Amino acid sequence: MASASVDPITLEIIRRGLVAIPNEIDANITRTAFSPLVYEYKDFATGLVDPEGRLVAQGDGSIPIFVANALGNAVRDGLEIYGADDMHPGDIIISNHAGTLGQHLNNVVMYTPVFVGPDETDLFGFMCVLVHWIDIGGGAVGSCSATDTTDIFQEGIQYRTVKLWNRGIRNEELYRIVRYNTRFPEMVLGDLDAQLAGTLSGCDKIKAIVGRYGPDTVRAAIATIWDQSEGVAREAIRALPDGVWKAKSYLDNDGIESGEPVPVDIEVRIDGDSMTIDFSGLGGELRGPLNSGVLGGAYPAARIAFKILTAPDEPANEGCFRPLEIVIPDGTFLSASPTAPMGLYSATLPTVIDTIVRAVGKGAPRAVAGGHHASFSAHWFFGDDPSTGELFQQLDTGHGGWGATENADGSGPFKTMAHGDTLDVPVEVQESLNPILIESVGLRPDSAGDGARRGGLGTEKIVRVLADCQVSVQIDRTLCAPWGVEGGADGQPGESFAEYQDGEARRILKGTISLASGDRFRLKTSGGGGYGKPIDRDAADVAEDVAAGYITPDRARDVYGVVLDVGGNVDSAATKNARDALR
Repeated sequence: MASASVDPITLEIIRRGLVAIPNEIDANITRTAFSPLVYEYKDFATGLVDPEGRLVAQGDGSIPIFVANALGNAVRDGLEIYGADDMHPGDIIISNHAGTLGQHLNNVVMYTPVFVGPDETDLFGFMCVLVHWIDIGGGAVGSCSATDTTDIFQEGIQYRTVKLWNRGIRNEELYRIVRYNTRFPEMVLGDLDAQLAGTLSGCDKIKAIVGRYGPDTVRAAIATIWDQSEGVAREAIRALPDGVWKAKSYLDNDGIESGEPVPVDIEVRIDGDSMTIDFSGLGGELRGPLNSGVLGGAYPAARIAFKILTAPDEPANEGCFRPLEIVIPDGTFLSASPTAPMGLYSATLPTVIDTIVRAVGKGAPRAVAGGHHASFSAHWFFGDDPSTGELFQQLDTGHGGWGATENADGSGPFKTMAHGDTLDVPVEVQESLNPILIESVGLRPDSAGDGARRGGLGTEKIVRVLADCQVSVQIDRTLCAPWGVEGGADGQPGESFAEYQDGEARRILKGTISLASGDRFRLKTSGGGGYGKPIDRDAADVAEDVAAGYITPDRARDVYGVVLDVGGNVDSAATKNARDALR
């Protein structure tokens, strides 16, 4: 970075301008993409990295699990393979290599070098766009939907740092490879074009802001922004107690070794204004597809948890993470080998993030929340649509409860800590594009962890299929419920069922099963953990929860010690007696 100084007003203009660029590209991709997973669910990320792959700015709506950052990881691999001397204006490079990104192969990073100056020879950085391509081959529709893969080669094609465009010339052979390695070429190529347009447009916008203020001034501003973000993070760490804090949780299984829980043992060391997150206690590399590479697993999990605890309101950039050290040995499920199966890599991250926060809570319980539902609860419907004669695929994930804090009930139903601002695909869109009928979506009464502050509620969703098809499901944390803190109760775990027309119901947590037209799929997500003892909850709040349908009158009486009359009002005398008995 340049050592030049920048005045405060110019600094703020550049700060907001750098974030505005990926945000604008985010909006453009949302308008132009072909698949609902991109234009509705928003499974993508936009951002700018410097010539070394360090994160300068990322779109506000980008998924947190890409903040590791996947964008910079792809760029660093490109620099290693091509070298900066073989990067040219007009180059468009793509990569989804598991050994580089450490994530499932559907996540494809596209980037272009940004050259500035009168002769465009000054490499300022790279404009990057990551998009989840909805299918990149492999044995299962959607590529990452299978729960039983045992190596990465079963999950699709890998593009390791290859030029889609070379000096502005389109690589027709690579486009042809893309087309014939997906089950949905129209949607994938449409999303690719939106990704390409966003990458090129972002490049032009970065050139414009650098052209306006000069490369030295913009570089100085970036250096200052990083320093300021670092300062915010270090100040937050200093407010936490020094020490070594540990927490444990576990995942149900890897989808293949169904009787073997996967340990998640975390150690967090706080020393002054620095934090170390140590993953040495994690379970080993898994046979099933819940693995990730160190840059796609350990790093995003640690960085998301760190940012939640220290700088949640700071825009994501490299400076935020300078006070963080990550320790992880090779061979864990978050540092798996490049050929390990990774289709469901993201399923582990919410639990790991939750456990890091839990560890810090051992030293500062008032600074953290109870556990959240922490399960992507991913479910794919796929098969032949009789109305079109074409293959369809519908992917969705679950909404559940988040944990309560000392001062507030748990929020939700939301998606997981690893999802960020991914949106729900509207029911009307799902039903218009696929032979399914979403019969109901609602809150699960009594699913939240009880407490002086109640956890957020889980949900229940019922889908009836209108054509013979298959459903693939990935649900976790059914054995390790979202924990309560400071006397709060655990949330109720999630589960799902295939419900057949003959009345049979089959519980399914990980796997793929067939459904006939008219059969139903029922998904129940878990509630968040409570905070504090339930009998310390204000009786009027309990009555409101009953009136809203969040808890049942029996739970109000038996757990909270609150007795209601026939009108739903608190019976003060009976409530005092009930609470005295519970105490």
